[in-house]
Amino acid sequence: MTLPIYSNNVFFTPFEEPIEAYSLPDRFTFPFNYKPHPLSLEAASKLQYYLNDQKEWNSNFGLSDKKSEVVIGKMFGVLVVTTQQNEIGYLSAFSGKLVGKNNHSKFVPPVFDGLEEGGFLNKGMEELSRINLEIKLLKSLNSNETDEKIGILKTLRKNHSIALQQKLFDHYTFLNQAGEEKSLLEIFKNTSAKKPPSGAGECAAPKLLQYAFQKKMKPIAIAEFWWGQSPKSELRKHGHFYPACIEKCEPILAHMLAGIEIDKKP
Repeated sequence: MTLPIYSNNVFFTPFEEPIEAYSLPDRFTFPFNYKPHPLSLEAASKLQYYLNDQKEWNSNFGLSDKKSEVVIGKMFGVLVVTTQQNEIGYLSAFSGKLVGKNNHSKFVPPVFDGLEEGGFLNKGMEELSRINLEIKLLKSLNSNETDEKIGILKTLRKNHSIALQQKLFDHYTFLNQAGEEKSLLEIFKNTSAKKPPSGAGECAAPKLLQYAFQKKMKPIAIAEFWWGQSPKSELRKHGHFYPACIEKCEPILAHMLAGIEIDKKP
């Protein structure tokens, strides 16, 4: 059999072995309660092998004998896709940041890169730091005359922080297969919270779907797994698969998966 020539997309990983034995799912994975499809398991296995073997970065997932005070487990995800050329492979993503960065080879980019050098977020955080430093300096003077100035600065800090958060939410925009785009504020305005929670849009699933839609790829199946030691705040076991989170991802994925046939909730 002649193997197809795969695209040079650096984030698309083809299945190297023949996959004729796998039947493609009729519907996309229900992301909040699922048993991983065999192709998702195959993709996850390959990504886990990469995580064990890669030398690009060092992260203490707590899996080695080397002791460290900081142990950081991480959620990773794979999305099985077909390209416009009918190639079948998968995309990979991590939740949040990895070793303090948004971008790493093999993993799709963030929906919005707030760490971009010279970006408005970094400049805004620098301004908040400047205001905090000025408040600290005034407090050290221990003078009644500084109280009014401190009050003004605190109001300025609050308003600046709110404006910065609002601008950040506006820069997180999400696609669906129809090319419709919505910001975080639009997506969450009809929820009970009325506004996005911190970290919304940084999970693996939205990253994967966003990149797939940007590149006109068709999502086939998705799976997310925990890699590393369990966090103290919740039970996560190394190598186990988990559903997408409700609080951050449910409103976002409702928009992103609109028009796609999805498995029924088990």
